[in-house]
Amino acid sequence: MRVIAGTAKGVRLGPVPRGVRPVSDRAREGVFSSLGAGVPGTRVLDLYAGTGAMAIEALSRGAEHATLVEAAEIVPSDVLAFVIRDDKSLEAFDLIFVDPPYAMDHEELDRLVAAIGSAGLSGPAWRVILTRPKRSSMPVIPLHWLAARRLSYGDTLVLIFREV
Repeated sequence: MRVIAGTAKGVRLGPVPRGVRPVSDRAREGVFSSLGAGVPGTRVLDLYAGTGAMAIEALSRGAEHATLVEAAEIVPSDVLAFVIRDDKSLEAFDLIFVDPPYAMDHEELDRLVAAIGSAGLSGPAWRVILTRPKRSSMPVIPLHWLAARRLSYGDTLVLIFREV
């Protein structure tokens, strides 16, 4: 695992913890190529952060701020509980990376996506980047989300959503 581009280009990230499935270098490169100039100055939320590679890559490419949520590190919280907390609004974020475990229960994923969709994303250029295994069913997507890009890397499907 390494940072692909930006000010930290080439920096190796720590070893991948047991049980963590990081987004591959190739998939991250594709995501950030798709986001292009939409990264500098943004506020990033990395849900199911794992190694933190998505947020670190965003910071390396000029993001202003990153919050990482993982069950045991950075922000120790269940992701759904973090998203629906009364004292925490997603409005402050422009990019939200959602990389849940591939084995996540489909109903739990639907609840998470619905919670993010109703959280009041409001910036003019917000994006939600969702990773799923290619052979899984898709969660119910909020009506005001448009699938702007669909990227495929190995067994990983990356969907980039924006406001309709």
